[in-house]
Amino acid sequence: MEFFDTIFATSQRSSSFSFFLALMLLCFASTLSLANAKIHHHDFVIQATPVKRLCRTHNTITVNGMYPGPTLEVNNGDTLVVKVTNKARYNVTIHWHGIRQIRTAWADGPEFVTQCPIRPGMSYTYRFTIQGQEGTLWWHAHSSWLRATVYGALIIHPTEGSSYPFPMPKRETPILLGEWWDANPIDVVRQATRTGAAPNISDAYTINGQPGDLYNCSSQDTTIVPIDSGETHLLRVINAALNQPLFLKVANHRFTVVGADASYLKPFTTSVIVLGPGQTTDVLITGDQPPSRYYMAGTAYASAPNAPFDNTTTTAILEYKSAPCPAKNGLSIKPVMPSLPAFNDTATVTAFTKKFRSPRKVEVPTEIDESLFFTVGLGLNNCPKNFNSNQCQGPNGTRFTASMNNVSFVLPSNFSLLQAHHQGIPGVFTTDFPANPPLKFDYTGNVSRSLWQPVPGTKVYKLKYGSRVQIVLQDTSIFTPENHPIHIHGYDFYIVAEGFGNFNPKTDTSKFNLVDPPLRNTVGVPVGGWAVIRFVADNPGVWLMHCHLDVHITWGLATAFLVENGVGELEALEAPPLDLPPC
Repeated sequence: MEFFDTIFATSQRSSSFSFFLALMLLCFASTLSLANAKIHHHDFVIQATPVKRLCRTHNTITVNGMYPGPTLEVNNGDTLVVKVTNKARYNVTIHWHGIRQIRTAWADGPEFVTQCPIRPGMSYTYRFTIQGQEGTLWWHAHSSWLRATVYGALIIHPTEGSSYPFPMPKRETPILLGEWWDANPIDVVRQATRTGAAPNISDAYTINGQPGDLYNCSSQDTTIVPIDSGETHLLRVINAALNQPLFLKVANHRFTVVGADASYLKPFTTSVIVLGPGQTTDVLITGDQPPSRYYMAGTAYASAPNAPFDNTTTTAILEYKSAPCPAKNGLSIKPVMPSLPAFNDTATVTAFTKKFRSPRKVEVPTEIDESLFFTVGLGLNNCPKNFNSNQCQGPNGTRFTASMNNVSFVLPSNFSLLQAHHQGIPGVFTTDFPANPPLKFDYTGNVSRSLWQPVPGTKVYKLKYGSRVQIVLQDTSIFTPENHPIHIHGYDFYIVAEGFGNFNPKTDTSKFNLVDPPLRNTVGVPVGGWAVIRFVADNPGVWLMHCHLDVHITWGLATAFLVENGVGELEALEAPPLDLPPC
């Protein structure tokens, strides 16, 4: 303390010294928070585990025998070291969804993008530091459809000594929304790839791994979320479903939304939230109703007209501790059920997303170096001559496909994109992904059949370090329009505008929010509409950008950004770890 007394006395004599004092205190505070930063070690064993749901037991791929997998809790500034050992029969990788991975792209996880897979019997240790992020993220497998069951919450608390920008909740509960097949999900996607048809829809949705009371053989294990009168709880909601955006409501209660994708938001209240796969939403809920039992219910937002979807409802129970015991006198108190939006209620989705704002004014890039326009949508490939009719079971004897800017993304199979870039291996990818659609057309109108067949390719888009990027993401009505949750690895971005129809730069730029737009890692591109995002390319590496409906990434709705190194070590990709899985 004498040191600070001396500085303070000196600063009394010299007002110009006050700047130095502030600087010293700032350095001291940041050194203190760095000193508090911890290294967390975890072991993930990928293994087949018997899991019984909907009356049947499946040999389900899990982490450490848990479904969902373990919740990881860290503080902003901490480092995670996770050793993943693959004891399953499939190749696997783990992606830390939403983690910026500054200079540590080798730990990002998407198969054949930043690493080759961890083969059965092998292991790989993911090492990365959380920098400037707080809130709810999650981790999941990023290989084939393994993420159907291989996923868990990743919770980032504020740095030690800091607090939330909202009143401290009495309790925090992760709410993981999932999707369950009464089958092996790998078999489901393999069958679809073989036939060219759409994959079978799921048989249930889940909350924390449990389908809930409305499904067969499920009510004895329904997830219970306890609360008491007057308490405020923080629910960390994660949509871990494979292919379905979901609505979530709690009967007779309202949510206060305070964050999404590990960024804080200007709080707003709502009776319903909606999340695309990959998205997270932090909400406060208060026990302000008569003590009883209330259903928390999740159901599909299915925006594609006439496309089949799982039209079931998953439930958990918000149970007041002071509520009468359910089995007292042999009478069971049936929980109150919320009224849920219609499956195609796009108006409710739009009203919800329009409320998203950053808590204060933010620094959105205003001068743009890279102005990109990416169409996102489905397609149908004509049956190849060497295929038989069993392999072309899509509409009218075709095979389903998907693309961005008419390029259907093909993952490499011998090297990862990042290794090929880092080692200068030729022939793995090209850098000619188009900045604009090769052909302009009425994107959301009646599209000519000649535009339904995209070109397959492993094309990436190159960005200079520090470049300021704007991307217009435009849905198309090829085969069907649909809400596409588009996720960019290694980056958060500002969503500056959304709208319906075809994006019009003359009239729609006036709608841009350049003051307090929300910061996210996954944007729901509106069905038959568009979204505009902005970010600064300040993280070197190769970063996948894809639709988070896994059926669509399987079909090729993806591309990747190759962000070049900047100047000096701190703007360059780190060297690859020694235990990076061999290809």
